[in-house]
Amino acid sequence: MSRIGKQPVVVPPKVKVEIKGQKVFVEGPKGKLDFELPPRTSARLEGANLLVSRQGDDAEAKALHGLSRALVNNMVKGVSDGFVKKLEIQGVGFKAAVQGNKVNLALGYSHPVNYPIPDQIKVTVEENTKLTIEGPSKQLVGQVAAEIRSFYPPEPYKGKGVRYSDEKVRRKEGKTVQ
Repeated sequence: MSRIGKQPVVVPPKVKVEIKGQKVFVEGPKGKLDFELPPRTSARLEGANLLVSRQGDDAEAKALHGLSRALVNNMVKGVSDGFVKKLEIQGVGFKAAVQGNKVNLALGYSHPVNYPIPDQIKVTVEENTKLTIEGPSKQLVGQVAAEIRSFYPPEPYKGKGVRYSDEKVRRKEGKTVQ
């Protein structure tokens, strides 16, 4: 058995899980998510535990077994607690603001960068330079953070750009005058 796949997913009391064929629906206080299980895997609910099982014992079935269990576990955690990514903007004149359902970024370009916020994602800005991205889907929160960071990744000479709050940027020494 897959080490990850054989562990049950503990469903908190405030989360509702429904299984219809190969589709798993999860609903909680932070939102609703659904996932289509890959072929040769199945899920069943036993009390407050969700068990993912597989048909077959080859490498592909084992890999899909662990993957499916991890994705369902992330869904349950997401709708009950949510996921958070924090970004920081560094640079003179660099700032961010939320305007309606868009994030407006001033990153030193001749034009502002407008990023549309997807549904179920909440973006907040503190001190014009600290962004907090929250949502129930781990994949979507990470994707939004990566796309915002990609507009101006941190550069190694002055350290300017958009970075994750826990990211360390290795600085380089510039040219020296002889």
